[in-house]
Amino acid sequence: MSGSSALRSLRTWWALRPPAARAAVMATGIVSVGLHLAGYEVLSLIALALACLAWLGLAADFVVRLLWQPERWRKEAGTPAALTAVAATTVLGTRFSVEGWQTLAGALLALAALLWSGLFHVVVTHWRRGMPGAVFLGCVATQGLAVLGATLAAAESTAWLAHAALVLFWLGLVLYVVALTCFDLRQVFEGAGDQWVAGGAVAISALAGSKLIAADSARLYLWNEDADDVLRTVTVALLVLDLAWYAVLLASEVIRPRTRYDVRRWATVFPLGMTAAATLSVAAALDVSWLETPGEVLLWIAVAAWLAVAMGAVRAARAYPVSAAAEDADLTSTAPR
Repeated sequence: MSGSSALRSLRTWWALRPPAARAAVMATGIVSVGLHLAGYEVLSLIALALACLAWLGLAADFVVRLLWQPERWRKEAGTPAALTAVAATTVLGTRFSVEGWQTLAGALLALAALLWSGLFHVVVTHWRRGMPGAVFLGCVATQGLAVLGATLAAAESTAWLAHAALVLFWLGLVLYVVALTCFDLRQVFEGAGDQWVAGGAVAISALAGSKLIAADSARLYLWNEDADDVLRTVTVALLVLDLAWYAVLLASEVIRPRTRYDVRRWATVFPLGMTAAATLSVAAALDVSWLETPGEVLLWIAVAAWLAVAMGAVRAARAYPVSAAAEDADLTSTAPR
């Protein structure tokens, strides 16, 4: 294969990435957050750098499709996977905030909120019964905004942002219940990877709860005693439910192994990393130190899964044939050269 052919094949392969590919940013970003919470700062920053590169590439692809392939963009915007753009942006923003880069985190919150407001209604109106795990991305995107909003509220001592995050937190839980009624439970054993979002949505909800609890302080006094008790109870219940989902989904992988690479496997890594991050964050927010050890174990499982899926993605990219690129060229013919 010549260099120009290989480059053309790679360019076409990248252009054909579905919206679900943005889950790679979500997965890498939350692994970075988990590594930071566990104290592995160097590894966390490496993961953050990779997440930023992936986000920039996929954001550029998002804009290209919007401007030069509007019909395809509108078609993809109606799918649940479109909300990965919101979730990926909020995860990166959260990591930037804990690093102390509040201005950048605030800009990403504004961008994520804009994307959410534009995509949410379109996506939700396409919900129906018998859907795959991607249906839970409505909850994930909403709770992602709550996590980033609560994190920024704590960092900037901004009460209104914390209260807005609380509204999004409760909305996210309502969306989870609605999504659960649409979810095809057979996907637990048949899904190609995104069935794990059923648990990941609960995990990010628990993380949002822990961030809301942590945002309270003597200076802000966000919640009274009753509200704080409710938040703590709901957050613990969400973490328990998340771990239950984790056990069920892991058992399904053992009973019916699905070892072939699929881009939706990034939607498996994200819940694994989110469960670890939620466990570590709840341990800190509720001062439950014994949760730190299982949280770290879950983190390294997520890191191992990230490495395995990344290797699969590299092999898939290398194996992409020029012939397939030629056949698919009509899908990208309107993109700028």
